[in-house]
Amino acid sequence: MSILLSTAYLPPVEYLSLLLKEDVEIEKCENFVKQTYRNRALIPTANGILPLTIPVKKHGLHNCPITKVEIDYSQPWQRMHWRAIEAAYNASPFFLYYKDYFYPFYHQQDIIYLFDFNIQLLTILLKLFKIDKKLHFTSTYAVLDKNEDLRLIIHPKKRECADYPFNNMNVYRQVFLEKTGFIPNLSCIDLLFNEGNWAIEKL
Repeated sequence: MSILLSTAYLPPVEYLSLLLKEDVEIEKCENFVKQTYRNRALIPTANGILPLTIPVKKHGLHNCPITKVEIDYSQPWQRMHWRAIEAAYNASPFFLYYKDYFYPFYHQQDIIYLFDFNIQLLTILLKLFKIDKKLHFTSTYAVLDKNEDLRLIIHPKKRECADYPFNNMNVYRQVFLEKTGFIPNLSCIDLLFNEGNWAIEKL
């Protein structure tokens, strides 16, 4: 059976590591879950971790299928996210090389649904990381043991737990390393902008 992952906005390093190494299906038949990587990414600042959250329209959100969750463009989240990404990575070795791939996602409003936004971003990320895999999606919702369900385990609030299964990540250069120490499992753009063509080796 394939490993099941939720959709994710600029997913953490662990997420791409699983896509590289395992047979994976992305969950398409669940309902939206708040405060998760589905619409949240983590990037660094000189003071620690900054969460970037895509706002979604609240109307009808209760028990809403993940593929029908609409992005709320009435809030200036794109400008805020892009400014935060620029501030975090302008000093990184490869930001200037890759930024044009991401720029349109923060300056256009043509993608209605969060799921589509995430998948289009993920497709770009797989290309830049040189991960040659076709994305597969579920056709029904699978009920799994919560201790084995990576849709639940890969979660921004669980990443600091001592027994978290992805704590032993490869260390790589980071912009604020001297101030914050190494921070594992940030968004995979952190690895990409800091390691460039060598990023896949850290996965």
